[in-house]
Amino acid sequence: MPRIAPVSPQEAGPLIKAAYKYVGRRYGEVPEPFAVVANHRKLFAVSAAHEMGARKASTVLPPNVRDIAVYRVAWTVGCSWCIDFGTMLQRFEGLDVERLQHIADYADSPLYTEDERIAIAYADAMTETPTTATDEQVAELERRFGRDGVVELTYQIGLENMRSRMYSALGIHDQGFDSGDACRVPWATDQGTADRERKA
Repeated sequence: MPRIAPVSPQEAGPLIKAAYKYVGRRYGEVPEPFAVVANHRKLFAVSAAHEMGARKASTVLPPNVRDIAVYRVAWTVGCSWCIDFGTMLQRFEGLDVERLQHIADYADSPLYTEDERIAIAYADAMTETPTTATDEQVAELERRFGRDGVVELTYQIGLENMRSRMYSALGIHDQGFDSGDACRVPWATDQGTADRERKA
């Protein structure tokens, strides 16, 4: 249970109800961070628009490079919800999620490309406090991905730092998206679980 109670559909206004319906169809359940942020209606609207806009705009980098850097941040910070949801998104992209079990050994693992290793090292440098990114790192990333690619990677790593730290602070934990059994939101009833099982 998160430290701040999620807003249930019964408590939600029309905007939040509509958003719940949309994400529920898209992911099978309402993501718990979504329902917790709904306690602040204006930030909920800003956050939802920002997430959608950032996802649609981030098309310069290959998905494997962007997603592995974002995953590394979640893994480093220790946000179990972000790890769970991020694994599901990588699966949707058709990426190899089995290799995520070896993220700790990325520097020497043959499961990661050189582009991915450089992106992960940059994610590590940005996630440290204070950050330790270097001129050399950014120059190498620019050589490989272009200026717009560096900006996209930096933006996505920064965004995941915000998500991971915020969700961890609010006590939001993995919800079962990667297992296909995302039903931990408080208003998920036994009947809802039965309905999902009938559809499976």
